[in-house]
Amino acid sequence: MIVSVHLADVGLRSAPDVLRRRPKPGEVPGLRYAITATTAPLGPRLLPTPSPGRVALVAAWDDDAALDGFLSGDPLAGRLSGGWMARLEPLNVYGAWAGLDGLPERELQIGVDEPVAVLTLGKPRLTRLRPFLRASANAEREAVSDPGMLASIGLARPPAMVATFSLWRNVEAMREYARGRRDGAHPAATAINRGNPFHHESAFIRFRPYAWQGRWDGADPLAEAGQVTATAGAGGNGG
Repeated sequence: MIVSVHLADVGLRSAPDVLRRRPKPGEVPGLRYAITATTAPLGPRLLPTPSPGRVALVAAWDDDAALDGFLSGDPLAGRLSGGWMARLEPLNVYGAWAGLDGLPERELQIGVDEPVAVLTLGKPRLTRLRPFLRASANAEREAVSDPGMLASIGLARPPAMVATFSLWRNVEAMREYARGRRDGAHPAATAINRGNPFHHESAFIRFRPYAWQGRWDGADPLAEAGQVTATAGAGGNGG
């Protein structure tokens, strides 16, 4: 299984239509899971300000050939083609997420200098929403200022999902943020969640970005993260 993440500025008027066109397994060959989402920059605000017109698609596929088929002929792929996309190899998961079966049961290792991507997924408990937002704002404030982070974005499809997607220079930089400081906001949020969970279900998934294309806010966030070999049909790295 592979995962793709797509980010695109489709315009305020087009965004609602794009969000409604979520691909469905069984209708798209090789598709295992997909969700479209609104986006917002990560930061210290309790309620992040949405990015009008920017949408996201997170999808899981049997293999690269299935993703290639979607990209070559699906109308939604055409709507997203002007943005940024990455192909991701799952490395490990904490928790579980309905529809995302086939994630590694044991952590897979990567090179010390390779970039990593992190996708967090949660289905919020309404009674825990305010504590969750407060803990998230504190953790996000530290994350966006961390020198190891290359790019980040918040994703949402209420009430089914809130998520974050982030790119890190390497796994050690990500771990240093997540667990390195005892007084850090992320370990504090994790401890609060462990005592009284924020979500009905949640997952923290780490990936190896092995191919990407397009621009994210006018730049290639992985340009300085080392060379990664693209698989056949991946469309090149940083193109």
